[in-house]
Amino acid sequence: MIVGIRSLAMGWTTVVPVIAVVLLAFTWGRGLPGGVVALVALVLAGSVLAAVHHAEVVAHRVGEPFGSLVLAVAVTVIEVALIVTLMADGGAKGATLARDTVFAAVMITCNGVVGLSLLVASLRHGIAVFNAEGTGAALATVATLATLSMVLPTFTTSRPGPEFSPTQLTFAALSSLVTYLLFVATQTVRHRDYFLPITRQGEVITADDHANPPSVRATAFSLALLGLALVGVVGLAKGVSPTVESGVAAAGMPQDVVGVVIALLVLLPETIAALRSARRDRVQTSLNLALGSAMASIGLTIPAVALASMWLSGPLVLGLGSVHMVLLALTVVLGSLTVVPGRATPLQGGVHLVVFAAYLELAITP
Repeated sequence: MIVGIRSLAMGWTTVVPVIAVVLLAFTWGRGLPGGVVALVALVLAGSVLAAVHHAEVVAHRVGEPFGSLVLAVAVTVIEVALIVTLMADGGAKGATLARDTVFAAVMITCNGVVGLSLLVASLRHGIAVFNAEGTGAALATVATLATLSMVLPTFTTSRPGPEFSPTQLTFAALSSLVTYLLFVATQTVRHRDYFLPITRQGEVITADDHANPPSVRATAFSLALLGLALVGVVGLAKGVSPTVESGVAAAGMPQDVVGVVIALLVLLPETIAALRSARRDRVQTSLNLALGSAMASIGLTIPAVALASMWLSGPLVLGLGSVHMVLLALTVVLGSLTVVPGRATPLQGGVHLVVFAAYLELAITP
């Protein structure tokens, strides 16, 4: 019976990513009727679950923190490709698309995913424990990248409006990429133990003992299907965006809400994976996923759009408005106070979720 259930699970997680990519090929750039939108949404949900499954297979083989890094970078690379594609379409929305998407990713991961993970782990296990050294380094990197890329453009004077000059944009792109790569080297090579889950006594958990790791062949197969599933998630999320835009317009909400909804869909695989780790009392893995995704979103998106701006027409607005800067500052301060003790109660998780709710509320009613 157990073997049959496992075989069925492996079957659908193999088939759904392929179906998603095929469906994406037939629906990309086309107007979709209601019935097809429902089908796309169903396949999108299946692709999210399949992506989480294959990410966990890969993570179990390569271990932490490599597993978290694989999922965060994979999602971000595909998301960056989508952003550049949409910017190439032109229009007024393209000028702020990168900024809005990156900021949405930062708020979703640093408050939504972090808050949910801490809340789930602390309610289930009494208290959430993690490595303060590694998490603090990740938060400091996110804060630096966000400030250099999205706060400074609001105050520079070389260009009118919240834009960088070409020289400033080049510096921001290079510094973002170098800082991100430096963090990855720290996370995976020199100080890898700072990013591993720990026990209640503070001992590092170097391996999971609940199952044998998958074979190299099975890992490679899951890695390929993970890529297909994520292409399906991001592409199909874009496909349902016109329906989301129509619903948002009908509800009288700002069009910025569309970007938030799409970001929520794109980051759903990482959110589910982080919550599963939190339930297993592997909070450090959850924080690696959340902060790593925020970091990758900035560190890879800014260089990509800076390069794309060389041949794309129109302005590139990266500077945040005053309300968003306040939310970013609050997120950094709150995150720092959460990280320092190396443990958290439901209170810390709840406070992060309140900030995330404030971000969503202000997106709906600015």
